[in-house]
Amino acid sequence: QVQLVESGGGLVQAGGSLRLSCAVSGGTVSRYRMGWFRQAPGKEREFVGYISRITTTTSFADSVKGRFTISRDNAKNTVYLQMNSLKPEDTAVYYCAADKDLRGGYDLIVTYDYWGQGTQVTVSS
Repeated sequence: QVQLVESGGGLVQAGGSLRLSCAVSGGTVSRYRMGWFRQAPGKEREFVGYISRITTTTSFADSVKGRFTISRDNAKNTVYLQMNSLKPEDTAVYYCAADKDLRGGYDLIVTYDYWGQGTQVTVSS
């Protein structure tokens, strides 16, 4: 059973940084395309970014491009979301997700097979 556990969320002032971690168990992170999504109160869950399975290719939503990066540590079986220059509108629950089939679009929720429980990020103004 593949499990994903996010950590690293918290309260930060606007302009600050946070690094979220997504630890994978029951599977090998290098075998999955890994995505990050977020859901703000009253809004639908939205794509944030992803990292490819074999290479380190990444792609991000326009709203976070240039501020967020994603990396993967295969030895630790963990994926990271580094968030810089945070804005109040980045406040949300952040989820990591794993795609084992690589058949769907990387920015689509339905593409992903496994999800973490989420970690809260709150950015104060």
